Amino acid sequence: MTADDSFGRLDDDDYPAFTMGRAAEMLGTSQSFLRAIGEARLITPLRSEGGHRRYSRYQLRIAARARELVDQGTPIEAACRIIILEDQLEEAQRINAEYRRAAKTSAPPADE
Repeated sequence: MTADDSFGRLDDDDYPAFTMGRAAEMLGTSQSFLRAIGEARLITPLRSEGGHRRYSRYQLRIAARARELVDQGTPIEAACRIIILEDQLEEAQRINAEYRRAAKTSAPPADE
């Protein structure tokens, strides 16, 4: 892998670039919070060769949303479920929009 390849990964939202300590610091939370949302299966950090957790930017955005809900008084398990349902709803809306676009382009012309 060349240096150019490594730098290209910095723009990849799914590249696990952040250690647990750095992720917790960036989110203003504790490492135990990150472990808890991992145990709740909201996010699954990748592991380094040494077994250390690594988080992607995408995972940090999800963790930040969980932190926001928990800070508002939502129990962590409920916050994780809310985020999963929000994600499923967003995906369903995206698919629905694709179906609508496909239906419009394949519809026969209206009679005049």
